[in-house]
Amino acid sequence: MASFAAAQPNQATVTMPTAAPMAAAVRNNLYCAGYVQHSPINTDNRIIGAQEEQEQFHYSQNDVVYINMGSNSGLNVGDVMAVVRPRGRVESRWTKKEELGFLVQEVGSVEIVSVKGGYSVARIKNSCEAFLLGDLLQPMPQRNSPMHRNRGTLNLFADPSGKATGRLFMARDGQETVSRDQIVYIDLGAEDNVQVGDYLTVFRPLGKGNPFENDEDESLSARDEGYQSWEYRGGKFSNQAPRKSGDRARGRIITTEKAKEGRPMIRKIVGEMLVLNVKEKTATAVITRTAQEIHTGDWVEVQ
Repeated sequence: MASFAAAQPNQATVTMPTAAPMAAAVRNNLYCAGYVQHSPINTDNRIIGAQEEQEQFHYSQNDVVYINMGSNSGLNVGDVMAVVRPRGRVESRWTKKEELGFLVQEVGSVEIVSVKGGYSVARIKNSCEAFLLGDLLQPMPQRNSPMHRNRGTLNLFADPSGKATGRLFMARDGQETVSRDQIVYIDLGAEDNVQVGDYLTVFRPLGKGNPFENDEDESLSARDEGYQSWEYRGGKFSNQAPRKSGDRARGRIITTEKAKEGRPMIRKIVGEMLVLNVKEKTATAVITRTAQEIHTGDWVEVQ
């Protein structure tokens, strides 16, 4: 009787494609984020005119403008210049550092299309904001966005790292509440050894951060009547009302505010950010993950 050996199935191997690394900052979050700079800014080079200035006050992508840099400045056709606009000195109650510097708004960039003796013609290459006559020209910074790393689940109960700690003192466009992919400014900079690509934990003390006023009042008053017993005849006795301490509930009233006294500083982690640009005393960062809304005034810590 013929016997047949059991056929061994082919062992198929499935290889899943590896996700390509993603840039943490794209489009206007890389070259339009702005920064707070402490050192003086060069104000010599600026936009002095526009081809359609008789009809326009604001200029944007593909408009033609004139700059006060000519052939004696070493410009060549095809060169790209950054356009910035200082907005004023930054003062904030959310930082203890003195003289953080001044906010510099990144307006966009221009490309040189013709070089003359005392001026040059440029075309607006990218516009983050409307261009104005008088906006300043700076060398185009070379920035590479940090790449997203596999961070796992955001640990809402992570212990402090012991590294540099600061405050989120301002957000782009004056926002006071920010979320994922939005730009913020923190009072940690080169002097604090912060570097581009650093991740920071965003946190606040437990119980803080409510956008509404919280006066710590109890939900129920000890003087409310009804349902009291002879033992607890001072008023309602529940988890929502003032509690009396002692074996027979005859001690002092324990309110919510009193119950919190003496506890250590417990932090509430609300998100994470990634540093994009570092200046002397400050850094520009993008929010990468949130557990809830993030506010100006929140604390940050280098991971």
